[in-house]
Amino acid sequence: MSIIKRLSQEESRTAALEAARALLIEAGPQAVTLKAVATRVGRTHANLLHHFGSASGLQKALAAHLAATICATIAEAVLATRAGIGAPREVVDLTFDAFDREGGGALASWMLLSGNEDALDPIVDTIHDLVKELHDIGAEAMRQVTLSLVLLALGDALMGEPLSRSLGLPRTAAREQGERMLVEGAERAGIVMRPLE
Repeated sequence: MSIIKRLSQEESRTAALEAARALLIEAGPQAVTLKAVATRVGRTHANLLHHFGSASGLQKALAAHLAATICATIAEAVLATRAGIGAPREVVDLTFDAFDREGGGALASWMLLSGNEDALDPIVDTIHDLVKELHDIGAEAMRQVTLSLVLLALGDALMGEPLSRSLGLPRTAAREQGERMLVEGAERAGIVMRPLE
């Protein structure tokens, strides 16, 4: 007889979101179902319905979870870069990886295609809050850079490899462009961000 550990509501919800994130990375957004997540965490489908209400509720919660954890990491990288102990490329790589390796691009596309557009709100809101928190000076320039960088990272996650190959460009071309945009935008905003040599 297996014993299921009793978790608090918050612990149970967090465990489900981490399982959903792992499924997203391993098998793509179509694998993130209430049943699959419930199986992975040893809970019932009804338990997950209690926490998320529906599959679209799970997707929205996963988007919020991804956005919060990834934006916190990006914020640390931005602050390290400003302090001279990091590099703009680290910020760019974290942004691109969020949409590629972390599955954010696939999840966003899946939600849009399944008619769950409002599930993207947590991502958009978290990015907005991050820019507002980090950029008191030069906020307008940094909002424009953030928009371009996020859209570049999203597009790269969805079709960067075949497109760069067909154009005869290195796979890193979009990231290099993103780094140049970030450095130039920061300079326009009066923020010093220099690539590490």
